[in-house]
Amino acid sequence: MLEPLRQMAIFAKTVDHGSFRAAARALNLSPSVVSHHITQLERQVGTALLYRSTRKLSLTSDGERLLAAAREMMHAAESGIQAVSNRANQPSGELRVTAPAVMAQSMLVDRIAAFANDYPNIRLHLDFSDSRRNIIEAGIDVAIRMGWLQDSTLIGRKLYTVTRRVTAARSYLDARPKPTSPQDLGDWDWLNLSPVSLKPEFRKPGHRAVRLKPASRVSVNDAHALYRLARAGAGLAMLPEYLLEQDVAAGVMECVLPDWSIVPVGVYAVWPPNAPKDGLTALFVEALTSRQEPN
Repeated sequence: MLEPLRQMAIFAKTVDHGSFRAAARALNLSPSVVSHHITQLERQVGTALLYRSTRKLSLTSDGERLLAAAREMMHAAESGIQAVSNRANQPSGELRVTAPAVMAQSMLVDRIAAFANDYPNIRLHLDFSDSRRNIIEAGIDVAIRMGWLQDSTLIGRKLYTVTRRVTAARSYLDARPKPTSPQDLGDWDWLNLSPVSLKPEFRKPGHRAVRLKPASRVSVNDAHALYRLARAGAGLAMLPEYLLEQDVAAGVMECVLPDWSIVPVGVYAVWPPNAPKDGLTALFVEALTSRQEPN
């Protein structure tokens, strides 16, 4: 069965090029070999496929029907080869990534999903945890960090910034006088995400920046727990804006001093310095950088 398929391919190429000689050049065959294959194909189907003259070739009605089938066969073969070739040429391997648990609800996850769709041969192992791990000892390829990078032997790249808000439950705010300036919040009940220092800096156009150093009433090492405490009315908390949107819209939570902004926090990717410059880590970081939008 393989020989007739080859003959059909030569037949289609001959029609496309208009002569045995032109088809032979394109196929790197001799004109006599091309003629032989078409003659054998005509014997196989039991009918003439081409009218031959000294100047040109023309198709018989049976030749037109077989040409359509031959082109469909060649298109299917070329598409299959291209699909396999593209998949084989895609980057492959494993990539271990860690990120703060609070970012499991951010646009970061959508961007990682887009990366996974773009590179189906890469297996991703994602660890969302607020415990900061030693990525070299843990064998992690990329760590996503929120905050300000400390001096390190790791390579770092800023991905984007996250808007933060000072927030509290409506029930907590209803029991207190409405604040008019950051200084009014100095003796309120502050909740803190440890080990981050609690030093909110407020800014407003036309005003000097105000930095508070309040004592924290409750300190917790999990951002989701911090938010639950604030939502339950335990006090004020600084949290990413994307974490608050639904509850603020529902009237459960409220941004305190909405005319004042808090210095945004950076989101960084860090990785070991010996990672290949053109490896999976670089590919992943570049994808996050080009795709990410501020939250």
